[in-house]
Amino acid sequence: MWLPAIFLIIGISLGLLTDFTVPDQYSQYLSIAVLAALDTLFGGIRAHLDQTFDQKIFLSGFFFNIGLAVLLAFLGVKLGIDLYLAAVFAFGVRLFQNIAIIRRHLFQKRKSKK
Repeated sequence: MWLPAIFLIIGISLGLLTDFTVPDQYSQYLSIAVLAALDTLFGGIRAHLDQTFDQKIFLSGFFFNIGLAVLLAFLGVKLGIDLYLAAVFAFGVRLFQNIAIIRRHLFQKRKSKK
């Protein structure tokens, strides 16, 4: 339980302490990949709270979502269309839905303890 939090703190610290910049040509790909990863992460948390978590589904979804998002961004760049916005919209909607469901789970858990 504490291991992901520790590595998150280490990752944020390393990110703030280093002077690493992403070239502009890759910024669209990285931003959409991070959004897809966050969507999968919160989907995994939701599945854990629903007690339906499956590690194989989580890992395959993680890499598939990132790959699909980067592919859409790449295809959009080649076609001259902002196709990555479709992925931003889809992953953004799912991300907020998962966060809302997680919030409801936590409130119900807290309410049932009282």
